[in-house]
This record gives sequence, C-alpha cells and structure tokens, in this order.
Amino acid sequence: MENINSKPKVVIIGAGFGGLWAARTLAHQPVDVTVIDRNNYHTFLALLYQVAAAELNAEDIAYPVRSVFWNTPNIRFLLAHARRVDLKSKQIETDNGTVDYDYLMIGTGSITSTFGVPGVEENAYFLKTLEEAVALKNHIICCFETASREADAARRKSLLTFVIVGGGATGVEYSGALAELISGPLSRDYPGIDFSEARIILLEAAEHLVTPMPENIRAYTAGQLRNMGVEVRLKTAVAEVSSQQAVLKNGEIISTATVVWTAGVRGEELAGASGIGVGRDGRVPVEPTLQVTHHPDVYVVGDLASIQEEARILPMVAQVAIQSGVRAAQNILRQIAGKVPEPFRYHDRGSMIAIGRKAAGVAIGKRTFKGFMAWIMWLIIH
Repeated sequence: MENINSKPKVVIIGAGFGGLWAARTLAHQPVDVTVIDRNNYHTFLALLYQVAAAELNAEDIAYPVRSVFWNTPNIRFLLAHARRVDLKSKQIETDNGTVDYDYLMIGTGSITSTFGVPGVEENAYFLKTLEEAVALKNHIICCFETASREADAARRKSLLTFVIVGGGATGVEYSGALAELISGPLSRDYPGIDFSEARIILLEAAEHLVTPMPENIRAYTAGQLRNMGVEVRLKTAVAEVSSQQAVLKNGEIISTATVVWTAGVRGEELAGASGIGVGRDGRVPVEPTLQVTHHPDVYVVGDLASIQEEARILPMVAQVAIQSGVRAAQNILRQIAGKVPEPFRYHDRGSMIAIGRKAAGVAIGKRTFKGFMAWIMWLIIH
C-alpha cells in the first residue's frame, strides 16, 4: 500500500544551469527531488574554451553536484545516464536502474551538430564538454611538440595551422584565447619554432561573426580578432574534413591537423528516444508553461526546450536555462498545490563576448560596451 504521507517525487534529468537552478528552487519544499546526471559535476560551460586554451584547469570550472546539495535533505543525486523515459509508466530507464517520478523535468542540454558534413564526426575536435576541452588542449600542445622537431616544411605548417569552424560565441572566444596562447606561453616554450608559420583561421558561413550581437559589436569583434592575427573568413562554409585537411565549399583545401568544430548545436537525444516530439534541431517545442504537449507532468528546460516567445525561439544561453528551470520548478509546486501553471517569460539581461584578455563586447538592452571596460564587466559577471 502506498504511503499516504509520501511526498511527490520530482526527477530532474541534467545538472546543467537549468537543472541546478530548478533543484535549488525545490530545496526545502514538500517534494522529494532526484537529480540525475551522467557526470557528478556541474560544468561552467561559458569558460570551457579557457580550459581548451590552457588558461584554466578543468577543476576551475567544474563543481561537484553533491557538494551543492549536501545540506539539502530533500534532494539526492544519482550518477547515471538516462537513456529513455517511459511516459506511460512514468519511469526513467538509466544504466543504473529505473527511477519513478510524479513530475519530471528534462534539462539534458545540447550536443554538437555536424550538419552532416562528411568527416567532421571522425576528425574534428569539439568544444562542448570538459573532456573535449582537455583533449583539445592536449592536442594543441602535441602539435607544437611535433612541429618543434618536424623537418618537413609542409608537414610543419600543417601542424601549426588551426582551423576553427563557426563564428558564434564559442568560436570567437576560443580563437582569441588560442591566439594569446600561441603568442604568449607557447612562443616562449618553443623558441625553435618560426611562429610566423602559425595560423589561426576562423570560418563562418554567415555574413557576420556573433550574429545575435549588435552590429557595432560584430564589427569590433572581427576587427579585434584580425588585430590578434586571426584570419577571419566570412561567408565561407566547409564541405569536408579529414585528418589532414579541411575542404571548403569554394574548392579551397587547407592543410591542417586541427579542425575545431563550433559551428552548431542541437538538442540532446533523450527526448527523441523517449517518443517526445522534437523539431529538426532536436529541441522540444514546449507549451508556454514549459510543459510537454499532452504530458502536463513533464517539463523541458534549457537548451533542449524550443521556447517560442513572440516571433522568435529563445537562444541556447545560460540565462534562458536558469530562468526556465526556475519557472518549471515553480510550476511543479503550483501543480502540487492545485494551482494552474504560469507561462514562462524570459527577462533578457544582455549578452557578452570576450575576445582575448582585456577586450570584450557587451550588449545590455540598447546600450553596448566595447574594449577594456566591457572586459571588466565580463570579468565581474563571470
């Protein structure tokens, strides 16, 4: 017989920004919360590129999930990979057994999208997880180690050519950080290398870098990167990637041992594998309350949620994840109290991008800031 004193069981899949802020909202409330994630740490993704550029250590941007809730008795953490949700039986199938729920929140985020470009999956480096950032950092250093003793000029130039695909925030920030890594610590560590041979090529298929930013910040970003020695190529798309080259759609071939793919993301695959409807980008079109259509006990938040607001779909950024996680948690509490869930309203607090050290672009409402002052603002907020 079911214990009539048992609390509603809320399960949150994903310990990203949305999941953690949802759990914090449910802390000390009359619910039993289980947070499930395949990693036992939360990654501050905004600074992932700095790990890949050897500016930060991995542990600097990772924090144990259990430590977040060690003093919160109604929240427990389960280290597991959620593989499928059985919506009918209200169970989550994981590699660590099944978990029952009364209310479910899915915040598994996004994964890299290769857009079907041949060779990307097998040969490119990605920058979406802590493991990928560490692998990329190690690869960059190995390229310089090998180049320092490579006698063949063509092979050496290939090792010292770094192609970054995607001119969004991640691609821009990593390009700037890599330029500073090469001109700073690496130039001192490898005095035998002719650093005039080192190239960073940033490819963007659209007409602008960081398209969502205001025009003056887009122009400033491109100019700043070029001043740092980055070759910025706009309206340039990649047709194929191999272990030794990147082939552009215009027919040009770039010999390189390093292609960093930051060109796009799509929703993580749990929703689709569970029979929840997703769009072409793998994201779940949710109701204004963040509930899944026909499943009022299931919410989707963060990057995985395709949230329509007026004439646009909200971007995949941390603030959307945080605010949607909080609203979904509040709506679950409203449902438990017999109240109607409320629609989600996003409050845009602005956007920012760092272009190396001491240079950034910040947009808050209609106001924009560039240069050192913007970098100070970026530094304080992060």
